[in-house]
Amino acid sequence: MSTQTLYGLEQARTQLPHIVSEAHAGEYSVITKHGKPYAAVVPVQDLEKLKATRKPQPGLLALRGTGKGLWGKSAGKTIANLRDEWNDRDGA
Repeated sequence: MSTQTLYGLEQARTQLPHIVSEAHAGEYSVITKHGKPYAAVVPVQDLEKLKATRKPQPGLLALRGTGKGLWGKSAGKTIANLRDEWNDRDGA
């Protein structure tokens, strides 16, 4: 079973060759920033497994057409009404 070692960001910067050697040997390293996990150095084979099991995320184009009817007959008028609502809130 692989072990996990924590390194602060500055420590990781000075010990990068050692951290890379650990990853090559199958060990995991977590790099922290301000005491919180920020990044990880993992063996390449584990990264490949993770990438193979990851489901692709749909892009913005997947949302195309989902706003049909959202704006009413006049998008410009709807936007003007929304701006008026926001301006009324700011003035209240």
